[in-house]
Amino acid sequence: MAAVRLQNLTKLFGAKHAVRELSLHIADGEFFSILGPSGCGKTTTLRMIAGFETPDTGTIHFDNQDVTTLLANRRNTGMVFQNYALFPHMTVGENVAFGLRARKMPKAEITARIQQNLAMLAMGEFFDRPVTQLSGGQQQRVALARALAVQPDILLLDEPLSNLDAQLRRSTRHELKSLQRRLGITTIYVTHDQEEAMALSDRLLVMNQGRTQQIGAPEEIYFSPANLFVMDFIGRSNVLTGRIAERSENAMGLAGDGWKIFSANFDKQADWQIGAPAQIAFRPQDVVLHQVSEGTNEIAGRLRFIEFRGDFWEAEVAIGDRPCLIHLTSDEARVLRSRLAASDDRLWLHVPPAKVFVFAG
Repeated sequence: MAAVRLQNLTKLFGAKHAVRELSLHIADGEFFSILGPSGCGKTTTLRMIAGFETPDTGTIHFDNQDVTTLLANRRNTGMVFQNYALFPHMTVGENVAFGLRARKMPKAEITARIQQNLAMLAMGEFFDRPVTQLSGGQQQRVALARALAVQPDILLLDEPLSNLDAQLRRSTRHELKSLQRRLGITTIYVTHDQEEAMALSDRLLVMNQGRTQQIGAPEEIYFSPANLFVMDFIGRSNVLTGRIAERSENAMGLAGDGWKIFSANFDKQADWQIGAPAQIAFRPQDVVLHQVSEGTNEIAGRLRFIEFRGDFWEAEVAIGDRPCLIHLTSDEARVLRSRLAASDDRLWLHVPPAKVFVFAG
């Protein structure tokens, strides 16, 4: 096992920065995820750690060893690709054996290692099965067994669950986390799926356009987002644009088109100027809908529609021309549906000041 340290890592493809001055430290045995939208640089970062791409500037260390220019096959990493990269003309056992044979291990040890890793992933009975006869979930397990068979110091996973259906993806991620804890292996996991990253990670890095947006534990990033991008990308949020109307030590008043609201959740060290533009953001589940104005920390809006989402109901309320999503209980939804049918659609959104985030706008 090994810790991983990236220092000022930059990678360009032509004139385009895929990764810009990325620095982070991943502890020995940590499950660390790199999260972000398509094209943000997360897979390029993983490929640099693996040795498939060379950074233009910066360094990569495994423990105290500088591996920045070390060939991929000398880094002792195991990688699972998004499409699994299995050899279709080989059996399950032959696929798992591939890396072991490349290391010229004795045949008996190769067989034992294959059986051990397939058994660990409940795939022992498929030893002689052609991989083309396996389901997507089974192929994913074979790819993972092949990566683990070489006993890597670091396990690298590039969107390994993206080809599975939603139910299988959830069950597989629980198995993956349990396996990682049991083995204690340093794991770096790339995904665009925020739910996946939040459920699996000890810590995670949120990236956008090649840049670090925030690094922290899942709950820290969710409840204390560093900027509007993180707030909007991790979980769902409503965003309104306004201006700073007043400011005290622990509260800030913000005003927009026909609304004013107070926040207690802002960077208290920043130099906020009265009249400066700002954006407020709040989660759909943090809103309480009032049918009549109660006059405290609320925004008036018009009810547009209500939809059943399975675990909850969701209403869309228009604030001017901006849609805001609100989570409802079944009782709230029943009352509001009758109002919608009667065209009595004016509502007030109450958001506690502690749940209103402010970002420079």
